[in-house]
Amino acid sequence: MAINNLKCKTASLVAAFYDGDDNAFSELYNMYVNILYNYGIKITNDEELLKDCIHDVFVKVHAKREENNMIDNFASYAIISLKNRLYDEFRHNTFTSDIDFDECDYRRSATDIEHDYIAYENISLINERVAELMNNLTRRQRQAITLYYLEERKYEEICEIMNMNYHSVRNLMHRGMIKLREAAQ
Repeated sequence: MAINNLKCKTASLVAAFYDGDDNAFSELYNMYVNILYNYGIKITNDEELLKDCIHDVFVKVHAKREENNMIDNFASYAIISLKNRLYDEFRHNTFTSDIDFDECDYRRSATDIEHDYIAYENISLINERVAELMNNLTRRQRQAITLYYLEERKYEEICEIMNMNYHSVRNLMHRGMIKLREAAQ
């Protein structure tokens, strides 16, 4: 019951915010900042990075109003945006370095190149096999499995996206997994 009240209050605040009420934006921030922090702290221990990313999410929400681009499910949007923002930062930090360019040694051996090529070929083969297996599924089964496993959506979100009830989605997923197992043998 509390979740439905939160959804209703969120929906009304989002509508008010899009109508120009900046106090509604402040209330949304106050309602979701701790939720986002608790979610994000499970991904990273860097509190300053997390706070910056949460701030970026709300800046993005504000920009969406300027673009007149309405957010349908605010909670889902905020959490997914935070996760994506954190992962963008992780990727950025992985590819940046404090070492000067002139100090880097870029020599690679032939075995490194061969290893990389073999790894690339293995990934390509796996991707081809997954695509082949997914072709055994119906369009709806593919959609449900993609939403659940690749986009990491919850069953409730999948029900909403696919306009189906909970049990139908569960049955669809179950039958799809059975087909995948049979095709993989």
